[in-house]
Amino acid sequence: MGVIPSPAVGFPAPEPGLAAALLRGAGDVAGLFAVARRLRDEGKGRVVTYSPKVFCPLTTLCRDRCAYCTFAAPPGAGGRYLEPEEALDLARRGAALACTEALLTLGDRPEDRWPAAREFLDRHGCASTPDYVALIARAVVEEAGLFPHANPGVLDEVEVAALRPWCASMGLMLENISPRLMEPGMPHHGCPDKDPARRMAALRAMAAQRVPLTTGVLVGIGETPEELADSLFALAGLAAETGAVQEVIVQNFRAKAGTPMSRAAEPTPQYLARVAAVARWVLGAEMNLQVPPNLTDRFEVYLDAGVNDWGGVSPLTPDWVNPEAPWPHLGELRARTEAAGFRLRTRLPVYPGFLGPEWCDPELLPRLRAAADDGGYALTSPPGDAVS
Repeated sequence: MGVIPSPAVGFPAPEPGLAAALLRGAGDVAGLFAVARRLRDEGKGRVVTYSPKVFCPLTTLCRDRCAYCTFAAPPGAGGRYLEPEEALDLARRGAALACTEALLTLGDRPEDRWPAAREFLDRHGCASTPDYVALIARAVVEEAGLFPHANPGVLDEVEVAALRPWCASMGLMLENISPRLMEPGMPHHGCPDKDPARRMAALRAMAAQRVPLTTGVLVGIGETPEELADSLFALAGLAAETGAVQEVIVQNFRAKAGTPMSRAAEPTPQYLARVAAVARWVLGAEMNLQVPPNLTDRFEVYLDAGVNDWGGVSPLTPDWVNPEAPWPHLGELRARTEAAGFRLRTRLPVYPGFLGPEWCDPELLPRLRAAADDGGYALTSPPGDAVS
């Protein structure tokens, strides 16, 4: 395992106990934010990125029962698969708007819970939901010219290898490293795929197949500061061990009507900013660090905490995981980012540092390079993103 990077001189090296204290607001919080900004500027300069995407909810069926989720639904109440022509229509419409990413998001192993899922997969000649993801990902590449970023759930290496030729990158949120959140009354009770040991194993399977990874933490679901700090150190260790983590997301929980956690308190922007600053301090200067811009009204506050990416933002489709939170208009995203003193750049699902033969399938790499400029950023921007 590699060494977790240390911050600039004048602030302590990352340590879990101090991280938990800083998350609580104790100690040199101002120094933490200064170090986070300095590290980001050293590693990323004054460039902030986003990926213009279409969000394809490939299936809203799932075997898990997360206490905060409205994405998953049972058959007959919104739970279904997108038909191939529906997914392709979204991808083609996104391509017409100069999007480059097709985000393929799905529930975990719905065929293990719902007979309707098994029937759908059989009808399309697929043995499993990951097989269906591969079918759609190939069509998106070959027929629409977009690059899939798949959030395929917990997979093994064989399943990852089957997706890699068509998926430029993959994502799996760790959410939290603590198994306590799976106990009765906690948000991951009854969710076999939220077992942190299984999720870390799946992330290692993706890394072993040399897939550029996006992962992250979900903040405000009942975890303690110590558990959150441990989660960030676990991701730092994974990144140092594998080299495969291209991005870490710090995402805030949003309470949703109709869920068991509908009345749970949401983390404040001030707290989430501390989490982002601790994440930068722990993960180091070279990590790409994202906070979603649609989940906080004044999202630019996170630039003061060391973030350098806004993630996938769509000019076409809603955030199906947080449908109550619309994306900022792309022109607004640019204006507010630049007003804070940064340059906004569009990127591919694969970050520039991962755009090479180690990380990209040999058939997919020429397509990716053709869509990128000399710096590895996306050649085009959607019409609503007027470059100043």
